[in-house]
This record gives sequence, structure tokens and C-alpha cells, in this order.
Amino acid sequence: MDFSIRHGEARDIPGIKALYEQSHVVDGTLKMPFQSRNMWEKWLTNLSEGNYNLVAVSGEEVIGQLQLTVSPNLRRRHAATFGMAVSARVSRQGVGKALLQTALDMCDNWLNIRRVELQVFVDNEAAIGLYESMGFVREGRNQDFAYKNGRFVDAYTMARMRPGVMPD
Repeated sequence: MDFSIRHGEARDIPGIKALYEQSHVVDGTLKMPFQSRNMWEKWLTNLSEGNYNLVAVSGEEVIGQLQLTVSPNLRRRHAATFGMAVSARVSRQGVGKALLQTALDMCDNWLNIRRVELQVFVDNEAAIGLYESMGFVREGRNQDFAYKNGRFVDAYTMARMRPGVMPD
């Protein structure tokens, strides 16, 4: 599959909105279904410092998106979190891995991030497998973490420490 990764731009908003409307994305994230274009425009055009919007594109089609957020808390500037989505059309074709590799490269080599953390629903086996293949470890299980499809679901907290950095 031929695609590239770049910083998201205003022209990508319709594609990002369409991506997050896919049922598997709604099921796998904390996003609500049926969000307005206006909401997406406000969110993506007003990113605060420390937020990075990466998109994977095939031609002009947005096939994946990752938002990396560096903690704004002075005592947690060494930590970042992210959320991402990949189109069902290109699932398991390396798009998510490429987005995550790009974000981790930014963290390791440009942002001086020591810890990247996330939460993932325990039933999202594909995402968990990807994260573990990239060095993330499960740190805990959050019971009744979120409400989806009419029931409460658990989530794992996972994190990856920058390779080669020894703990204090």
C-alpha cells in the first residue's frame, strides 16, 4: 500500500471526520458518534501547543490519524499520550504502525519524551497487539473505564519508556 504521513491540515478535516465516523473507530475510541463538522474544525484548527496532528494519506484520502499530546503539566512534560484511528479499508496494512512509529520518533528524538502512555479497551486485540509490538506494556486494568454500546467496559493502561533511558 502506498501512503505517506504528514501533519494534518484544514483540508483534511472532512477526511478525519469520515474516519472517526466508521463504526470500528467509534467502538475503539472515546469519540461519540455523529459529531459535527464544526466540532472537528474547532478541535483541529485550534490545537494548543504540545499537540501534534498526524495523518496518513493515500493520494488525497485520509486513511489514518494520530494525535500526540505532550502533557501540559510542568511535572509531567516528560510524558505524552495519543489517540489514533485507521480506516477499516486499510486495517492491518501497516498504516497504524507507521503512524505510531512516526509519533514515537518525534517523542524520542525531538520532544524529549521519556514516557508515552495510553488507554485501550481490553477487547481491542488488534490495537493491543500493535502497542505491545512497539514496546508498550500493560500497567493496569481500569474497571468500568467507559460506557459503550449500552454497557461499561474495561480498559488497559499501557506505557512505553524511551529505549536506552535508565530509570532514576
